Amino acid sequence: MADTIHEDAVDQRRIRNLIWGGLAILTAIAIVGVFFAYRFVDSERLRAQQEWQIRLGIVADGRAAAVAEWIDGNFAVIEDLTINESLQLYLTELAMSDWDRLSVTDEAAQAGYMLNLLVATAEKEGFASPLSMAAETSNVGQAGLAGLALIAATGDALAVTPGMPAFDERLIAAFDAALLGKPTLIDMFPSQAGPVTMGFALPVYGLQDDPEGKGIGVVMGIRVVDEDLFKRLKQPGEVAKTAETYMVRADGNTVTYLSPLADGSEPLQRSLALDTPQLGAAFGLKTPGGFTVGRDYSGAQALVTARAIDNTPWTLIRKVSRDEALAQVDERLNTIFTVFILLIVGILITLVAVWRHGTSVRAAQAAKKFQIAAERFENMVKFMRVVTDSQPTEIMAVDAEGRLTFANKTAADIAGMEKDDMMGKTMSSIFGPVKAGTYAEINGRVIENFKAEKALRTFHDDDGNPYWYRSAHVPLRGDRDYPPASLTILDDITDLTLETERSKRRLLQLVDTLVGVVDRRDPYSANHSSRVAEVALAVSEEMGLNEVSRSTAELAGRLMNLGKIFIPTELLTKSGQLTDEERDLLARSVEVSADMIEKVEFEGPVVDTLRQIDEAWDGSGPRGLKGEDIVAPARVVNLANAFVGMLSPRAYRGAFTFEKVEGILMEEAERKFDRKAVLALVHYLENKDGRETWAHFREDPTGT
Repeated sequence: MADTIHEDAVDQRRIRNLIWGGLAILTAIAIVGVFFAYRFVDSERLRAQQEWQIRLGIVADGRAAAVAEWIDGNFAVIEDLTINESLQLYLTELAMSDWDRLSVTDEAAQAGYMLNLLVATAEKEGFASPLSMAAETSNVGQAGLAGLALIAATGDALAVTPGMPAFDERLIAAFDAALLGKPTLIDMFPSQAGPVTMGFALPVYGLQDDPEGKGIGVVMGIRVVDEDLFKRLKQPGEVAKTAETYMVRADGNTVTYLSPLADGSEPLQRSLALDTPQLGAAFGLKTPGGFTVGRDYSGAQALVTARAIDNTPWTLIRKVSRDEALAQVDERLNTIFTVFILLIVGILITLVAVWRHGTSVRAAQAAKKFQIAAERFENMVKFMRVVTDSQPTEIMAVDAEGRLTFANKTAADIAGMEKDDMMGKTMSSIFGPVKAGTYAEINGRVIENFKAEKALRTFHDDDGNPYWYRSAHVPLRGDRDYPPASLTILDDITDLTLETERSKRRLLQLVDTLVGVVDRRDPYSANHSSRVAEVALAVSEEMGLNEVSRSTAELAGRLMNLGKIFIPTELLTKSGQLTDEERDLLARSVEVSADMIEKVEFEGPVVDTLRQIDEAWDGSGPRGLKGEDIVAPARVVNLANAFVGMLSPRAYRGAFTFEKVEGILMEEAERKFDRKAVLALVHYLENKDGRETWAHFREDPTGT
């Protein structure tokens, strides 16, 4: 079943990978498509803007030329008057008579002719005022809109058509400039009567005067700015709905619109700040002849070009709405995006359809696989049940609350219950509180830490007889149906333990028998082995060594003199100085002891302990082992052997005192002996009545 689930998971991953791969490819295609679409549309937009720049420029050039032509035409009208010989003769005579009109021949007739000339010209060329028809011959006339005036160099008005505006500072300034020989344009300004007017002024020279010098008079014309000018801004055959041409000028920090606007604004009625962001008119004033995509006076985006109008402070603006100009490009962009979206949606629909079809097929296959896997799993469960039921050990699954979720036949038989009846019951109700409490603590740690543990526990029956259980606890992960648990395996090792104890007792009895043989051959070494074993056990317990190490130290202490059975009795009891050969023979007795028991199987490293008894902590022993490289029981027995040897009397010397022995051992700590072992021995002597316990070690075994 696990293989089936794995295969199905692999299939699912493949499908997901295909779907994600398709989506990734689709996304990449979409990104690339959008990128190139934008590139294409940008190029199209740039091309369209360039086309509109040309179109707008052509119209702007034509309209600017038409306006300039109108300006030149008005100056031509004034110029025709300034070169009229009768007018020049009249002014020349006045100038020669020092402007005394009474000295001029037939002055009244000439003045009348001048007035008629001006009136006729004004009526014909558009300089007539629609509000006044009265003639004025003084330099202070009634308020009016338009007219022509002949002004002497002295500033006196010699002839003025009806409706000519009064001379204000602006007209006086224009007169002064024109008198100096400069053609002067009087820019648009609102009149007192309402309509916008503008003027033109040119100098009049005497018949014999240099036309480059100062004039003897000025002809000035003021006219209403009307449709005669503004119609020249309109492009014949205009097809663009939002295309518009208008004129602007800079008045300080503002842009003033001089011509009527499409929103109904009259001339000079609209003005905007020159620093208005993206204002097309401001761009045109700063960059006449340029082209930009900016904003018009209404704030709408527009394509704008500008042209300066010759001999005026005016700039002609030609604009068209961006939306109208680039409508085809924007429509093309929308079409491209729509196609891409439809393409992506179509691909997604195809992928979903393929996925759903594949899913239905896989679902049927998965159902079949699951059925087969379920059958396999059921067979496996039966097989595992047979296996666990055939085991001689108790096998159970216990959750964190101590309740059984599984038990094999052995566990049920020992509990005297059916397996199904054990499910959901607590261990305490089955095994009793003592045994259950012991294992509940272990199972809790195993489930929490998810780490297996082993244990050996001793229990007692109602009669006080001990019995032993060895247990293994393995963590189990939880799933949908079962919570996390500990697989608990209990093995009753009472018979094995009792047999081991009996074997150990028999071994000790045999050891004591062999050691007794040695003790009878050397009265001074009588009980030496048992005393070393006793001290070694006490020291190992003080050091906190484990049970195996403690029993190993005790047993090695008992067996260390076993090899002396091969040493002659006279050597063992010799009271004189020993030769080197005799010393070597005695020293090798421990090695002989190890050789004698090498084939015997012990629970701990008894043989290694015997072979390492003579090793020193600093490595100066026969094998060169040092420190922790020497097994712990050997370090303990080495110390115990030296302690018992110095404390016991010998044929060649008496027994040492406890103080002397302790001093020697402390001096040899970390040279010959393990300091921890020495401190453990001293602690036992000083704090656990060790001196009283072992005081008999100092007694002479011969009774002398």
